Amino acid sequence: MLCERCHERAATVHVTKIVNGEKTGYHLCEQCAKEQGEIMHPFISGNAFDFNKLLSGLLNMESSSGFAPAQTTQLRCSSCGMTYNQFTQLGRFGCPDCYESFSSRLEPLLRRIQTGNSHTGKVPVKSGHTIAQQRQLEMLRRELQQAVVDENFERAAELRDQIRALEQGADE
Repeated sequence: MLCERCHERAATVHVTKIVNGEKTGYHLCEQCAKEQGEIMHPFISGNAFDFNKLLSGLLNMESSSGFAPAQTTQLRCSSCGMTYNQFTQLGRFGCPDCYESFSSRLEPLLRRIQTGNSHTGKVPVKSGHTIAQQRQLEMLRRELQQAVVDENFERAAELRDQIRALEQGADE
């Protein structure tokens, strides 16, 4: 497929934009994509995506937001001597022991990045109803747990009844 802008080079970048609910997409070569600013430059190193730069950006975003406490500057790996600040700049560890040394800062960061971001993917047509029903049951069970924690027992009873109805419908 040729670039839709220059009509000369092979299109290697697909751009999808959604503006005011209107979805548009087009295919560009790498050069035209760079000229139009469609490539995320901070995470591109040469022609390849650089995961270390992405991770470093996430870690620096944490410290620039004021979230990171002052103690992070004191964290240091006992094996290789790398500091947490050096890790945030490089985006990679100095040794395997760094995982343990920096775990107090990594766990909250990973939790924040991954919370609620489960990939659901496309649903096959033939088994779509079953999968959709399973997802709805999972969502209702989470709501039920939250209602119990919040001591909202009326809502919990409603959710319990909805779950039972769905489960009975699945058995038929």
